[in-house]
Amino acid sequence: MGDRIRVLIADDHALVREGTRRILERAEDIEVVGEAADGEEAVALAEELRPDVAIVDVGMPRLNGVEVTSRIKSELPETGVLVLSVHDDDAYVYAILEAGAAGYLLKDVHGSQVVEAVRSVRAGESVLHPAIARKVLARFRTAGAREGRFEPLTPRELEVLQLAAAGSSNKEIAAALELSVRTVQVHLTHVFRKLHVASRTEAVIHGLRKGWFRLEDLG
Repeated sequence: MGDRIRVLIADDHALVREGTRRILERAEDIEVVGEAADGEEAVALAEELRPDVAIVDVGMPRLNGVEVTSRIKSELPETGVLVLSVHDDDAYVYAILEAGAAGYLLKDVHGSQVVEAVRSVRAGESVLHPAIARKVLARFRTAGAREGRFEPLTPRELEVLQLAAAGSSNKEIAAALELSVRTVQVHLTHVFRKLHVASRTEAVIHGLRKGWFRLEDLG
């Protein structure tokens, strides 16, 4: 029981909260520890319950999802924030990711995808809905490149990065390349160190700028 992923759900629609809770609690490794109907309640409950993952909507009263994410990440950096929203406006997307959200899903995803996203965020991975990923990557692709000296990647490290760019989880990358999940994590650590970046998203952006793969190939 102590190994279960503790989740807080923050959404101003009771039906969404109830539906999300039912979906998550069908998974044996997930426990919903609290629900919040507005942003201020979400922050207060997060500070009280210290969940592993907070599922946050963007459009909430009192504090919006951007403010909630910023507050949670400031007070509880170990809590991963997963956005689940109908909003895909550029301003919302960029602001909430910059505030520290680890994942951004739209509410057209299946329940199983939410479950897997919670697991991925708990494992320290980034999770983006394909439509959101394309927005983010397109934005950074057109931004000025941050050039610098870096070590070349090995062929295996490049394979891992390409699969990560396509949205594959560490588990999926391991299966595709017939590696252990631990080995995939080691490869990604080496990629981050060599490219002087701190996350998958930054590494993928670097790869796009260098032409190692193309935006249109990412699905």
